[in-house]
Amino acid sequence: MRAALALLALYSSLACATPAPAYPGFKLLWSDSFSGAAGDTPDQKKWNIITDVQTNGEVQNYSKSNKNLQISGGDTVQLVPFKSPKGTWTSARIESKEAFTPPQGKLTMFEAAIRFGDTPAVNKQGIWPAFWLLGDAVHHGTPWPRCGELDIMETVNGLPAAYGTTHCGNGEQGGPCNEPIGRGAAVPLLDYGWHTWTLQIDRTNASGDWKDEVIRWLVDGNVFHQIRGSDIGDQGIWGTLVHSPMFIILNVAVGGNWPGAPNSLTADGYGSMMEVEYVAVYTSS
Repeated sequence: MRAALALLALYSSLACATPAPAYPGFKLLWSDSFSGAAGDTPDQKKWNIITDVQTNGEVQNYSKSNKNLQISGGDTVQLVPFKSPKGTWTSARIESKEAFTPPQGKLTMFEAAIRFGDTPAVNKQGIWPAFWLLGDAVHHGTPWPRCGELDIMETVNGLPAAYGTTHCGNGEQGGPCNEPIGRGAAVPLLDYGWHTWTLQIDRTNASGDWKDEVIRWLVDGNVFHQIRGSDIGDQGIWGTLVHSPMFIILNVAVGGNWPGAPNSLTADGYGSMMEVEYVAVYTSS
């Protein structure tokens, strides 16, 4: 079994994996570069492996099986959707054990290097990979979207676009984050290859006023979306996004309200996976 997984992992090991990069003026707070043998489970001192979450109309069941979630052997982790002979879907979701609160006066960055399997878009209907943050308050009884959510990167159905989105508010329709759709922007996804996705939470404004704080979304170092506290217009709601602890999530959903259900052409396996080279959290020195 291990030998078979190692052969499959060659799909990823052709890339030259690297640890989380060092950035001048920033301190690395936390990271994972997914070292280990092919078929291993991600470091469970850093990650919770989720099996009991199913939301947004998704059809998959999340699994701990290394068929769905494995260290590749090439210093990456692979989250792989599979369809059983009976037509049921399984996939993978991991959540960081640690939650991170951006400190005042600092610029905090959440970053991952990600690529996707090369199955064409016509065979990715319903496939929904994501890299995102969720407010730790959800673990203490605060419902969504009041807990706050920042989607760093989502893409659906293999289409040539990715999205950065904010979810917030007191559960009302619309509101400052246009719920349930969210408040965000798209960026072209030119290929399925390696790209670096970054969320910056910037609390370095000289005024110290929450309305001047900024959240920025970047791909390969280029800003494609940003919002300010003044755009949200509510200090308490802004605080759920910028002043409160959030944990990191990597997952590949199948189906759901946004992408729609998979169809007869939807392909499972490594061609529909999300592969991650590193995840890191930084703060300015």
